[in-house]
Amino acid sequence: MPYTSFIARRYLKLERGSGKRGFISFLTFIAVAGITLGVAALIITLTILAGFEHEIKTKVTGFTSHIQVTGFQNQTFKSYDAAAERMRSSISEIDSVSPFVSKEGMVSFGSDVEGILVKGVEPANDLTTTRNYIIEGTYDLRAGKGEIATCVIGKRLLVKLHAQCGDTIAVFGLTGSYYEMHQPKIMPFIVAGVYESGMSEYDDVYLFTEISAAQELFMLGSAASGFDVILKDIGTAPAVAEKIQDTMGYPYYSRTLFQLYRNLFTWIELQKKPVPIILGLIILVATVNIIGTLLMVVMEKTNQIGILKSMGASNGDIKRIFLFEGLFIGLTGTILGDLLAFGICWIQQTFHLLSLNSSIYFMTQVPILFYWQNFAAVSAIAFLLCLAAAYIPSAIAARLDPIRSIRFH
Repeated sequence: MPYTSFIARRYLKLERGSGKRGFISFLTFIAVAGITLGVAALIITLTILAGFEHEIKTKVTGFTSHIQVTGFQNQTFKSYDAAAERMRSSISEIDSVSPFVSKEGMVSFGSDVEGILVKGVEPANDLTTTRNYIIEGTYDLRAGKGEIATCVIGKRLLVKLHAQCGDTIAVFGLTGSYYEMHQPKIMPFIVAGVYESGMSEYDDVYLFTEISAAQELFMLGSAASGFDVILKDIGTAPAVAEKIQDTMGYPYYSRTLFQLYRNLFTWIELQKKPVPIILGLIILVATVNIIGTLLMVVMEKTNQIGILKSMGASNGDIKRIFLFEGLFIGLTGTILGDLLAFGICWIQQTFHLLSLNSSIYFMTQVPILFYWQNFAAVSAIAFLLCLAAAYIPSAIAARLDPIRSIRFH
């Protein structure tokens, strides 16, 4: 073991019966704790923000898609099979295309009436992830001839209607334009399943059923309202949306997930931008503690530094002693911060201790998404800042005059 690292470890070690050493060791503890809390706070924040972004993207994509293709002024696709095949064959980035019927309506059960959005999908080509959030019944969409059509609705909507899974509800299909509404058609639907996504925007208003039942409800014949398009890579959505626009032409248009929910994704980006700066300052303040701690060690060990120099220790050796101390503080604090952040995030991910208001945050629990890149980036930055902070006191110690140092009291 190099004698420089041995001496550095001795300086950091608490010696009983020495008031000054106890104070220096306490400062070392504070410096390590500052790095630990700074690293943990930054990693936890980035992990939660990554969880928010992932959850919102997953849920929004599950209820809509990467790209939606619809018509101006509620223009429908008369021959939607041909239109879907044209998109699939001409645009290689598309993974799947699913037609849907989506229009506003009303639902009634007993004396309760609520406004809803009916979405009819093809069960064999259903891209929605609603089935993953079923909490009662089953995700069963069928509309056989002579049978009452089934539907799946959100838990919050079910509570508003004071209904239960298995009840038969009446759905009013609003037809015509916004300026001239026709007499609505009324159809009974059996509630086959109840879902709860945690996003009130969907749990409050969406009713899912089979596309033929929705076509009958809104008297659309065999037409579809639009298409849900899933891409092989969501990052290509803006470019693919333009290709779809060129392929389909007027009166149809395409909108990406980020355009449909622009405010939501803008909010996420605004939340992410200042966080590294603010929490990075926490780590910076913690590294300043290292400067103070090591300067106190230099002052307390001035005599010993003079003795070491008189025995032949070079300026580089003295500098390495204090750089090793800074390295120890930075490395210990960074590792403890990583462990603390991982532990807190794992507990939240496993036991869901922190809950959220779904009407505000679009989910019921604080989301967690582990990215090893977050741990690596924060740890590397914190460690480098600690090493840089240790250089100042180490340079001061290396320049001390040995004669004056020995005389120092």
